[in-house]
Amino acid sequence: MSSRPEVQSVTTPVPSPCTSVCRMDPATGWCEGCLRTIDEIAAWAALSDADKLVIWDRLGERREQIEMDGSR
Repeated sequence: MSSRPEVQSVTTPVPSPCTSVCRMDPATGWCEGCLRTIDEIAAWAALSDADKLVIWDRLGERREQIEMDGSR
């Protein structure tokens, strides 16, 4: 299950998943707030909307993994 945002039109930008909780988890390499990697965070502004949606899909997968592992 993905928490991918709904994009209303071509002109609606894909929102950032940032939650303003910016701490990197050394075990996973993911931000504890948004679950992105440091590379995904650094590249976000330059990515195409299609690439941003791919990351949103990964975030959903990561969230499911965390829930299954019970690590958070």
